[in-house]
Amino acid sequence: MPDQRIDLPQGSLDLLILKTLALEQQHGWAISERIQQISSNVLQVQQGSLYPALHRLERRGWIKAQWGVSENNRRAKYYALTRTGRKKLEADTEAWRKLSAAVAQVLDAV
Repeated sequence: MPDQRIDLPQGSLDLLILKTLALEQQHGWAISERIQQISSNVLQVQQGSLYPALHRLERRGWIKAQWGVSENNRRAKYYALTRTGRKKLEADTEAWRKLSAAVAQVLDAV
């Protein structure tokens, strides 16, 4: 069976992380697993991409982090969406939908 995974387009990882955190705070591994689960294993976020993205989002004020204990009783950094992050998520979601609709129009053109 051919590999069904697709590389993420530039800039889309931030949007996926923000969307994943929109419902509840999560630690890094859970964010990665959730993206993979929701995408039916098509999107797999490597740890080497995830953690730099989380730190970048935290520096920009779109997410905040605090230490907690994970479900398997280990110390983990939990990330949550900030008010600014929620506004960024809304704006980026709208922009992504417009872009993907325009690309679909071009691809579907006769």
